[in-house]
Amino acid sequence: MHRGKGMKFVGDSRIKANHRMPNVPKDYSEYPGKTEAFWPNFLLKEWMVGAVFLIAYLLLTVAHPSPLEGPADPTRAYTPLPDWYFLFMYQLLKYSFASGPYNIIGAIVIPGLAFGALLLMPFLDKSPERRPSKRPLPTAFMLLTLAAMFYLTWESVVNHDWEAQKIQGAIIETVEFDKGSEGYQIYANSACINCHGEGLEGGAGPTLMNTGLTADEIIDIAHNGTPSGKMPAGLWTGSDEDLQKLAEFIESLKAE
Repeated sequence: MHRGKGMKFVGDSRIKANHRMPNVPKDYSEYPGKTEAFWPNFLLKEWMVGAVFLIAYLLLTVAHPSPLEGPADPTRAYTPLPDWYFLFMYQLLKYSFASGPYNIIGAIVIPGLAFGALLLMPFLDKSPERRPSKRPLPTAFMLLTLAAMFYLTWESVVNHDWEAQKIQGAIIETVEFDKGSEGYQIYANSACINCHGEGLEGGAGPTLMNTGLTADEIIDIAHNGTPSGKMPAGLWTGSDEDLQKLAEFIESLKAE
């Protein structure tokens, strides 16, 4: 045991002035902004932040459940849409230079170059500087990547037909009807069946079940089309009497 200089007397004990417990780092206040104990200081903070985000996500899932679509039906046209974080890739594959026979460019080459540059960045820029202005190469690459992802995502959102997406994935409440009825026979022998499906469940056109339309409104659409132009005017070529029976049949297709 050392004596004299470097000793502190605490009661009857003699303790070295620089003594500290093993494996316990210095207090964080001694090195502000440089170090702190991983356990439990840093890890406790991470757990607290993670718990806050987890609770927030749970509340969001309760308040806004994931939208469900109808069951898969091979007889109905369906255009899948990726989640929002892949929309920039989805948009990239729409351009002529990255789609069709050049699909490999949009699906593999361009994303591969971006990820390759990200992997090589530690070797391309070895500067100890932390300020973005002192690291032009990583900063420029980051800004270019963010700008490209933002632009492609925006283009994908504004150019997508969200109404058609909603219709094609809608859960259809079916209605029992008699295929031997006169109204259905008129429907089956008309051009309507090509767009609205054999079971009136929809396809290229919307479902004809639970439309909420009156017979007169259905007749008007058959003659004049829809205001959106998705169903053009003049498609009905049968008689007015048959159209009246067909319209009354479609009007009756309501869920009880």
